[in-house]
Amino acid sequence: MVNIVWLALLLSGIAVAALNGNIEVVTSSAMEAAKNAVNIAFELVGIMALWLGLMKIAERAGIISFIAYIVRPLTKHLFPSIPQNHPAMGAIVMNISANVLGLGNAATPMGLKAMKELQRLNSGRKEASEAMCTLLAINTSCITLIPATILGVRVAAGSSDPTAVVGTTIFATACATTAAVTCDRIFAAIWKKRKGRP
Repeated sequence: MVNIVWLALLLSGIAVAALNGNIEVVTSSAMEAAKNAVNIAFELVGIMALWLGLMKIAERAGIISFIAYIVRPLTKHLFPSIPQNHPAMGAIVMNISANVLGLGNAATPMGLKAMKELQRLNSGRKEASEAMCTLLAINTSCITLIPATILGVRVAAGSSDPTAVVGTTIFATACATTAAVTCDRIFAAIWKKRKGRP
């Protein structure tokens, strides 16, 4: 579906440029955008490497386990069906930590690992478990305290004040997380009531 949307946007842009007699603008804009994309990608490598390295050091040093211990009351409430010492819980904490730092690229592998571990607890069923739905809701809307990727893009784009978005990012993601967790709890309660579970 996304491919169809992008194709429609591309074709409509070419058609509008042709109708206005500016078809050469399409080629020059495409080349300029490709060049900018490569430049931004290279400038982001350093920032991503720094934060991913810090995450790996934190994992090896046991800091992630310590964080998992600190947030145990919260994770126990959000994921009551997961044993606290299960590998899924460590992957979930890593996923949330990466999202809090604004590292979506780093959060994705941890999220996939957590889902894999949760599927083992799901006894091979094709229906998503309650914990899987909760993780998806939190991962999609997770509060971001340090939007590292966004800051990197703004620095690469030459922003005069790249940190101006930090406050609004925290507020927006806090609202999103609150809404997602609230909806998750409501739908979980409805699902349990329909299934006749306590």
